[in-house]
Amino acid sequence: MAAAAVTLGLAGCASVDDVKHAQATADQALDTAHQAQQSADRAQQTADQAHSDVNALSGRVQNVEQEIDAAKARHRGQRG
Repeated sequence: MAAAAVTLGLAGCASVDDVKHAQATADQALDTAHQAQQSADRAQQTADQAHSDVNALSGRVQNVEQEIDAAKARHRGQRG
């Protein structure tokens, strides 16, 4: 919409080529913005997956630590 307003504003004092160039520049900027948004979305998905993986790994580490603690307790009980 902003590109259309600029185009209309320029139409009174700009050549047709100037208007076409302005529209092409606006279209290219919009395409670039869309590509940047898609890249940001992919980066966010990757970060979310990494966070999920870290949480899962943390849970596994806690389980191993609990098993080690239980094994130590059993070992101490056998010596006493």
